[in-house]
Amino acid sequence: MQSTALLCTAILGAMLFGLGPVVSGLRGKYKRLIGVPDDPDHPLYRLVRAHGNTAEFAPFLAVLFLYLGSHSQAPWVQHTIIAATVCRVLLVVGMVFVGSMTRPNPVRFVGALGTYLTGLALCWAAATGA
Repeated sequence: MQSTALLCTAILGAMLFGLGPVVSGLRGKYKRLIGVPDDPDHPLYRLVRAHGNTAEFAPFLAVLFLYLGSHSQAPWVQHTIIAATVCRVLLVVGMVFVGSMTRPNPVRFVGALGTYLTGLALCWAAATGA
């Protein structure tokens, strides 16, 4: 198993399981057990979206990372795994810390676009045995 694939999988897992308690803590702070405030710039809204988006993408990326890390020897695959991880971190940073959620921001854009492109590339690698 490639150590890069394991490390990047661990980073995705740490983001997912790290954001969970933060969301729970904010729910307690703002006395909101379900749902989010209507304000997209409210901290709870931002963190719930960042956690939800991570929960949508991280598991499948982790499967791709682990599969390709144990099967593929192509150097570009390892670089793409790293890029995908960086993009996921950028997306969370862009959602939680940068600018307003009501307007696009470059950090969130790069994180999202990079996730789509690297995810597709890794799916192609898995399908073709690259």
